Amino acid sequence: MAARKILLGGAALSMIALVATGCRSTSSTGTAAPAESAPAAAITVPVAGATPINPTTPIVVNVADGQLTKVTVTNPAENGKVVTGTLSPNRQSWSTDEALGYGAGYSVVADAVNAAGKPTEKTFTVQTMNPASTAYANVVPAPDLVAQSGIGVGQPMVFQFTAPVVNKAEVQKHLHITVTPPQPGAWYWVDDKDVHYRGPNYWLPGTKIHIEADVYGLDLGNGVYGAENNSADYTVHDSWVAKADGNTEELTVFHNGVQVNQMPMSLGSPGHPSHEGPHVISDKQPSIVMDSCTYGVCEGQPGYYKETVYKDLRISNDGEFVHSAPWSVGEQGSSNVSHGCVNLSPDNAQWMYDHFNIGDVVEITNSGGPELPAWDTYGDWDVPWSTWQAGDANS
Repeated sequence: MAARKILLGGAALSMIALVATGCRSTSSTGTAAPAESAPAAAITVPVAGATPINPTTPIVVNVADGQLTKVTVTNPAENGKVVTGTLSPNRQSWSTDEALGYGAGYSVVADAVNAAGKPTEKTFTVQTMNPASTAYANVVPAPDLVAQSGIGVGQPMVFQFTAPVVNKAEVQKHLHITVTPPQPGAWYWVDDKDVHYRGPNYWLPGTKIHIEADVYGLDLGNGVYGAENNSADYTVHDSWVAKADGNTEELTVFHNGVQVNQMPMSLGSPGHPSHEGPHVISDKQPSIVMDSCTYGVCEGQPGYYKETVYKDLRISNDGEFVHSAPWSVGEQGSSNVSHGCVNLSPDNAQWMYDHFNIGDVVEITNSGGPELPAWDTYGDWDVPWSTWQAGDANS
């Protein structure tokens, strides 16, 4: 029995030795075996070959069972222009970090290695959508126009789209404004193309305003997409407000709230009354040709005129100006005889021209005319604040 036990023990030891030898044999080749059998790096681009993507959608390159070594995205239609991108820290994904173009086919070449260092390269094509139409969000006034002078306290912020906007609420989410120092305000859609921003009161002098329209790739509605983003910066200069009173026939001027001048004037006649309410200067020219035919009174008809007028400050888009009117000096200060403009003597018109700029305010009262419409550049301040807030598409 004892011998049998020893025999069985020897057999067991032999088996153990065999197993041990097997383990040693496997381990001697174990470091190479996983490398030889490592799966190839699998590179994918989820948006490739699918429905054309929005140009704001990034092209993302992913890899499984390996790491990316190089990714190149180019636009053959633009002479192979390279699109910039960023590789993740673990080198398992790469993404474009700039917007793409409309209606373009992008070539994606991605290289990766697996765990054994074996390289793999794959090529993809990504197509972007080609909208039926695009529209721009222009800023008014043009920043270059007011870079030196700044804007007046009455200047609303304006984005003027080149096509009607149907999806107003969504578009408005992509309109941004920063006001320093902070002041309350709201957007208001004057019409389907024009959206304005102002507060319940005029801007504070010295205010800095930054506006942005991040609308590139955005669906504006009816197949129209945003053509590009746009932004602008403005600085509000000193407060200049002129008050034109039809009862006194006087134009009283305030600089930062302090009266600095007063001059006789003449507003629109009873047949052509000036609009009432705050007006904002939208343009100034040393001279313009005023032609009554532009509003339907043409040559040969009673009341026709066409003449060069000097020192012109435009205060509405339907022909109202503050300007020099030497022909009505005798009536200035006593009666209203103009076709809706604020008539001044040449010297007083020169003074106004020298001191007033885009965005400054001319408030007209007691003219006998209707209120300046909101759409008539700029009738914004004639809209009650509660009504203005209700005109916000996301109110």
